[in-house]
Amino acid sequence: MGALDGRRIVLGVTGGIAAYKAIEVCRRLVDAGAHVSPVMTGGAMRFVGSATFDALASEPTQVSLWDEEHPVPHTRLGQGADLVVVCPATARLLADYRMGRSGDLLTATLMATRAPVVVCPAMHTEMWEQPAVQENVVVLAERGVTIVGPDHGRLAGGDVGAGRLADPVDVIAAIDSILGGGGSSAGGDMAGLEVLVTAGGTREPICPVRYVGNRSSGKQGHAIAVAAAMRGAKVRCVTTQPETAPDRLGIEVVGVETAAEMATAVLDNFGTADMVLMAAAVADFRPVVVAGSKLKKADGAPEIKMEPTTDILAELGHNRSAGQVLVGFAAETADLRQNATSKLESKGIDMIVANDVSAPGVGFGHDTNAVLLIDRGGESSEVPLADKHQVAAAVLDAALNCLHNARDTGTVGGTGEGVTG
Repeated sequence: MGALDGRRIVLGVTGGIAAYKAIEVCRRLVDAGAHVSPVMTGGAMRFVGSATFDALASEPTQVSLWDEEHPVPHTRLGQGADLVVVCPATARLLADYRMGRSGDLLTATLMATRAPVVVCPAMHTEMWEQPAVQENVVVLAERGVTIVGPDHGRLAGGDVGAGRLADPVDVIAAIDSILGGGGSSAGGDMAGLEVLVTAGGTREPICPVRYVGNRSSGKQGHAIAVAAAMRGAKVRCVTTQPETAPDRLGIEVVGVETAAEMATAVLDNFGTADMVLMAAAVADFRPVVVAGSKLKKADGAPEIKMEPTTDILAELGHNRSAGQVLVGFAAETADLRQNATSKLESKGIDMIVANDVSAPGVGFGHDTNAVLLIDRGGESSEVPLADKHQVAAAVLDAALNCLHNARDTGTVGGTGEGVTG
């Protein structure tokens, strides 16, 4: 029996040109043994007829809260589902789901289920890249919703860009992974692992008002924490942005502000961690003296003497246990591969995640990122510009591979100086 055999799946279809691809998703789910209940919005009916789903699915298509004999169809569907998948998901669906608006049968069903939810966005590039849409996707992912796609490719009207619905094969793979254990919090491929993630930029005070800091938002580190928890890991997230940190089962949030506080939190908690991912942008220097009162402009420009902060990853490297994996992050503005490789070799870590923060849409403050992954064996791969949750998945895949290799060989990944951000 496969992971989908006998499973009850609600297939939500919204009003986008990619609705026709949901037909293939429906067929593949039924072929895999799933009981599929199609739910279409009014917009979806303008693109593809319900008769097609009636013929392929396990029960007739439903389009309204009022057309069924059951007085509360949304609760029947939501409570009885093993999984709900929305394919395609329009920008409107993402906004309604994020805000808890239940204006039709599909959104009401999403509100009425405790089953895993998979959302497959599809829209034109300009819509997909709108900050509001990206924010909705991030919030849904942080709540535990699995986001599949979109892909880059040909769109309606002949345009080419991001926003193309994920291939039906990938949609089915995601569903199979969740229901089979690979993507669930209870039995994913990281179940039983403890993961320590750092996020955000530290703030080193000059006085009670001012500080030396950086532009890191913590979004990439938070995305990694969410992805690890969704794959079954027990996650501790040490972050300078606790107010925006993910609030979900499986993640313990530890709020810090300075490099010293982060060093204490990380060093106190890394001993039991199987994997440490230092995504935070930790200050390399801090003021030697912190003024006790606000520095006044009238007093002139202050002379600030700086001193090095603790090199956190170096400390981890010197005290690590066999089989632990250490991942460093490097934000660069030039010579990305050369600088990343040099840092990897000099620090003696297992893997480095490097990005060029001078590139459009990459790094600090963005909801997207593009990274270069290099392991200590010299293997490298590139993750092109994508949502930070997609980047997080790629980083964890590579880190998990490092962990398996380390445990197979019984080696420690290195004891170099480490990386602090």
